[in-house]
Amino acid sequence: MGFFSRLFSGMQKTKKNFADKLKFIFTGNEIDEEFFEELEYVLLSSDVGAAATEEIIERLKDETKSRKLKKTDDCKALLKEILIGILEENKAEEFSFPCVMMVIGVNGVGKTTTIGKLAHKFDKMGKKVVLAAADTFRAAASEQLEIWADRSRVKIVTNEQGSDPGAVVFDAIASAKARKADVLIIDTAGRLHNKVNLMEELKKISRIVERDYPEAEYHKLLVIDASVGQNAISQVELFDEAVGITDLAITKLDGTAKGGAVFAVATENQVPVRFVGVGEQVGDLLDFDAKEFVDAIFE
Repeated sequence: MGFFSRLFSGMQKTKKNFADKLKFIFTGNEIDEEFFEELEYVLLSSDVGAAATEEIIERLKDETKSRKLKKTDDCKALLKEILIGILEENKAEEFSFPCVMMVIGVNGVGKTTTIGKLAHKFDKMGKKVVLAAADTFRAAASEQLEIWADRSRVKIVTNEQGSDPGAVVFDAIASAKARKADVLIIDTAGRLHNKVNLMEELKKISRIVERDYPEAEYHKLLVIDASVGQNAISQVELFDEAVGITDLAITKLDGTAKGGAVFAVATENQVPVRFVGVGEQVGDLLDFDAKEFVDAIFE
């Protein structure tokens, strides 16, 4: 199954929630204030968010006026163009190597699974990967990561449960340098974003990376469960305040109708979405592409 097919298949619930509502307002009637009010309702009810909805409506009004469009069905392609434009304003740059990726997020979003899929993705690219099992609190966290490491044939650095996560990261950096690895991926304990001590732990890990591996491009990847919808905005804000988020991975899109929240995050948080998860298979973590994402909603 190709990229678009996997994305399309994984976003059926979002498509039904979003695009199926839109088709009822592109009816060939005159473009008037009632049309924009109906569109506003559809966007808000599809988890696009207040700020993103306002931005989309304003751009659509300006463009329909500028292009002298008269009928609502003339707006569909224009709306897609605007949605793609909003997502591309914060586009993730290509990776430079070596790179470090610290993977963080609240409990239950699928961080360890995402790391396994990342390891597989980089391995398929021909990159040498080292994993750091810095979640030393959750029972069996290291064992779970070791399974993924075996599947992807990558090196893993672990320590005893309850040990200092910073020490694991220190050792993993040394291992990555010795092996001339291209990518170091750091697993971290799931945490509530309001737990001060756990957020301080992330800051400590960041300081170690910045001090001991300055030559590596450093990414702080926040994993968000798509089903949280608008709550994604506050998660990004709080983690960004703590450590400075550079990238987002939106997981479990295949299990929710709230994929519209991607637009909310893009508008309010201005952190690029780098990956989207659309299934349980190892190849179901996809590089985010704005046009493909919007096409998957509308097609």
